[in-house]
Amino acid sequence: MTKRRQILAGMGIGAIWAILIVWLPGQGPQPFIPLNLALVYAFVPGGLVLLLVIGRLAGRRFFDDEIIDGEAFRPGSAADIDQRVLTNTSEQMLLAVLLWPFVAMQLGSVTVIALGISLGVARVLFWVGYHLSPPMRAVGFAATFYPTVFATIVSLWRLLT
Repeated sequence: MTKRRQILAGMGIGAIWAILIVWLPGQGPQPFIPLNLALVYAFVPGGLVLLLVIGRLAGRRFFDDEIIDGEAFRPGSAADIDQRVLTNTSEQMLLAVLLWPFVAMQLGSVTVIALGISLGVARVLFWVGYHLSPPMRAVGFAATFYPTVFATIVSLWRLLT
């Protein structure tokens, strides 16, 4: 299978994941969880992944004389991949911080907590996939990005209709 087909397959899996993550929480009972608490819980999984990636990069720098003084990572190295994961995870968390409060207001606390758990799991898939085979990162990326996009679109639809 070509890289493009692998990435496309990952995108498809991410799209299905997004629909399930946004749709399933609304199908069951909705316990009362104040939105502010739900958002705190929702942001923790992504924050933990950021903590792990930052810690991993710090460890790489400390134990590698070539990069201990803050030099750029060798392109394609494990540290370079971790830096890319850190950058993309920071971008995904920024989107979450900016959009999930609106999503929580429209779709409820359970949905935003599900988004948070999903983001944490998907970021780990992205990180591991990136190290094993760059096209495999597509599943983790899509399973992080698409739920935020889909939840935002559904929330806008609910607001405007």
